[in-house]
Amino acid sequence: MAVIGAGGALGSLARYGLSVAIPRSRGQFPLSTFATNVSGCLLIGILMAVITGATSPHRLLRPFLGVGILGGYTTFSTYTTETLDLVTAGHPFTGLSYAAGSVVTALIAVLIGGEATRAWLNRTGAKP
Repeated sequence: MAVIGAGGALGSLARYGLSVAIPRSRGQFPLSTFATNVSGCLLIGILMAVITGATSPHRLLRPFLGVGILGGYTTFSTYTTETLDLVTAGHPFTGLSYAAGSVVTALIAVLIGGEATRAWLNRTGAKP
């Protein structure tokens, strides 16, 4: 629990930093949340490819990095709130596009992260 909590704190700080770096106003496309979720999913794909390819990863690696850091970094709860905000602010097309686009893009990012990492590991012969 402690490694997940520590990782979650680090991931949440990184997400907050990105939201400060890319601020938004009500009714505006939530670029920072979109970038956070897509980059987090890309990193989850990379992490899972490395962990599943490793002969004996440390037992706390996945809870710390995956559940903790990347779980604290990604924020699909904020994504749903921002989707609702866009729709109720009079931007239903943007809101629905954001909702669908976030899910599709995040899934593609996981696939790209995992497949690209597996290909790189196989090509270089690197053992994670």
